[in-house]
Amino acid sequence: MGIMEIIGIAGSVSLLAGWRLYLCIFATGLAMRMDVVPLPEHLASLDVLASPWVMSIAALAAVAEFFADKVMWLDSIWDAVHTFVRPIGGALLALAIVDPSDPTVQVVAFLLGGGASFAAHAGKAGARGVVNASPEPVSNVAVSTAEDVATVGLLYLAYEFPLIAAGIAVVLLGLTIWLLVIARRIIGKLFGRGKEPPVA
Repeated sequence: MGIMEIIGIAGSVSLLAGWRLYLCIFATGLAMRMDVVPLPEHLASLDVLASPWVMSIAALAAVAEFFADKVMWLDSIWDAVHTFVRPIGGALLALAIVDPSDPTVQVVAFLLGGGASFAAHAGKAGARGVVNASPEPVSNVAVSTAEDVATVGLLYLAYEFPLIAAGIAVVLLGLTIWLLVIARRIIGKLFGRGKEPPVA
């Protein structure tokens, strides 16, 4: 496996962890245990994710997140609590994916993985804040369900097709930046920024 594929997988998993950290951990462990996603020998350090203890805790946390994320404003509270958890989790996942024999690559992966997770988390939290401000509660459930489906699908693609993992990471990063820009504009409108002063 080439360095670009490894970086692509690490980047994709880190970004997805910014959306659904516990789901990423559980889905990866489950796929490894059921041999649905045969990880290359290089990624053997991720075997810990298939531990029954790790999977059980991740499953419980994923279920809690699944329901909390669909309740208006409770999802924003959940996101606020996980502002530090998701970036650290994403950084550790990226660290487990890269070559353990190269400390320099590990440090870079840890920093970039944490940054990617934080960016994805910030985009998600900002977008959900905007959705919560809308009067329609159905939007919250729809957006949350779309995030669930996208996380599982993109996580599968990242491991099953490592050649396109880098592309997945770039698309996710672009989506995150777009969400941040849109959220900033909408929040600015909600709080009256950009209004011209009344003409005397």
